[in-house]
Amino acid sequence: MPVDHAKLVYRPMSLADIPAVLLIEQESFSSPWTEESFVNELKNNMFARYLALEYGGQLIGYGGMWIIMDEAHVTNIAIRSDVRGIGLGHRLMAQLQRTALFYGAARMTLEVRVSNEHAQRLYRKHGFQPSGVRPNYYSDNNEDALIMWAELDESRLGTGEESH
Repeated sequence: MPVDHAKLVYRPMSLADIPAVLLIEQESFSSPWTEESFVNELKNNMFARYLALEYGGQLIGYGGMWIIMDEAHVTNIAIRSDVRGIGLGHRLMAQLQRTALFYGAARMTLEVRVSNEHAQRLYRKHGFQPSGVRPNYYSDNNEDALIMWAELDESRLGTGEESH
């Protein structure tokens, strides 16, 4: 599906987005979050900031993070399967980083499966570097998680339009 990037809309995720988010979550992850998890994040977690990526009135991606003091922790980021591979993940990550900066974060961290080289490449393009491993982090198969950190600096933040 061709996407006119000028027509992408980034906005705060709402409770009404959860059904569409759950569909993307289920096609993206082997241990998807539940509806209850997202409701809790949006209603009860004062540290949570979730973005919806919309195109043509349809939710095509989302990303979330917790911002605590000067650190942002990415909880999840996903793009709908029929629009993957055209740079939307890059754009959404760049928007998450800009949002984190806006809320006062100076650094950003995340965990990623050690086997997920595609995601690791995306994160490296956004300044993330490996800093450690969480053994047996993923409950579905006890896979280790690679811990990655990035310094957030407005002058180094990409637009998400870089080559991918």
